[in-house]
Amino acid sequence: MHPFHRIPALMVLGTGSNVGKSLLVAGLCRLFADRGLKVRPFKPQNMSNNAAATAQGEIGRAQALQARAARIAAHVDMNPVLLKPESERGSQIILQGRVAGHLSSGDFSRRGDFLPKVLESFERLSDGADLILVEGAGSPAETNLRARDIANLGFARAAGVPAILVGDIDRGGVIASLVGSHAVLDAEDRAMIRGFAINRFRGDVGLFTPALDTITRATGWPSLGVVPWFADAARLPAEDGLDLIRGAPARDGGLKIAVPVLPGIANFDDLDPLKLEPGVELVFVGPGTPLPGDAALVILPGSKTTLRDLARLREEGWDIDILAHRRRGGHVLGLCGGYQMLGRSVRDPLGLEGPAGAAPGLGLLDIETELTPDKTVREVAVAHPESGTAGRAYEIHLGVSDGPDRVRAPFRVDGRPEGARSADGKVVGTYLHGVLTCDPLRRAWLENLAGKPLAEGEAYEPAVEAALDRLAGHLERHLDIDAILALARSRS
Repeated sequence: MHPFHRIPALMVLGTGSNVGKSLLVAGLCRLFADRGLKVRPFKPQNMSNNAAATAQGEIGRAQALQARAARIAAHVDMNPVLLKPESERGSQIILQGRVAGHLSSGDFSRRGDFLPKVLESFERLSDGADLILVEGAGSPAETNLRARDIANLGFARAAGVPAILVGDIDRGGVIASLVGSHAVLDAEDRAMIRGFAINRFRGDVGLFTPALDTITRATGWPSLGVVPWFADAARLPAEDGLDLIRGAPARDGGLKIAVPVLPGIANFDDLDPLKLEPGVELVFVGPGTPLPGDAALVILPGSKTTLRDLARLREEGWDIDILAHRRRGGHVLGLCGGYQMLGRSVRDPLGLEGPAGAAPGLGLLDIETELTPDKTVREVAVAHPESGTAGRAYEIHLGVSDGPDRVRAPFRVDGRPEGARSADGKVVGTYLHGVLTCDPLRRAWLENLAGKPLAEGEAYEPAVEAALDRLAGHLERHLDIDAILALARSRS
């Protein structure tokens, strides 16, 4: 038996993707941290293009939020396997923070090969911890993937971690999803699940009591609570890019900012601070819809697959919309992959993000980009000389961009220029993620864009902290926290 087997731990599984596992773990991290426990979040395997930079490499953005909720620094061991989709049939492998090759959909059975590294990270994370909260991925009832599973009950059984199963009532069919999961699991897997919870309930919880009895009779699992809908979840970074369109706030008037949502969109939480600005109308534009002609600014966000997304941008006709926007005097901001698209060309001679190739960019910045094998992953201090403000940001990117417009770089990082700007100052590109979380910088930039003072919005970082505190309180009211902690401590 490994030494880490003595550390209390609990795994939060879901009946499917996007049932709220990430936020539940974040809320529990904050709750137990505030009780004085040394809590560590852990996700054996994640699949997301929304990544965070740590001192050791990159992990899923959700685990970075959970670390923040636990009031500790994020570490690559919190998410040892991160799969970053590059197409519908393949992903880049990030193993313990570093690029470790590519995985095609036909090779997904290879994921079991990562289990020793997953257990290694879990053991290191256990050192000095009082409690580890583990997040599953997708559903444990995907029996076709069970043989080589490391993300759900495959990990739980290998590490001896008890689990609870969460169902999302908002999407419907929650009784069937919980009872059906029990029915298809084998006896040893079922034994790892010690209880269930219901998430995102709307209405009178008392009306659901008979359903809880039905689930318990069919499964033998006790109910650990029913969590009502938590509206402030919209204030916390989302992991799924689909949430951008489904969850975009409706706010008419103000400074309109349009964001085309491309298939490989990455690190889209860069845009979250703009949602807190009362003078901003943030519009996420999905496929088949033109960019609004009255937008003051178009933002091209990060991309995991720059060439593929550049081609899709043209297929949607958004390149035409953006050029028309520029002719009207509109502003454009490119972040990371979006920055690369704004240049004269993008080249991927080694096929680092898909098939090798090259394509002309939008030509709005006089730069050229070539993707190179060395990946930049780091946190940085940033200065914005134009507004006299400074803050923190991070970089996660492949490639080098250079050209004449770099002489007007909008930022400085470690004393060197970063990014590029057009001669008229209306097109800006940068590799920096998270730069808009700096309140003075963001507000100075928005007021310069609007050409007038804007109503002051919420400070971003305190708003995230307050939302995490409210989430912890919400879970404490609606879950049996003592029973959850007892399950974690029952681990053998």
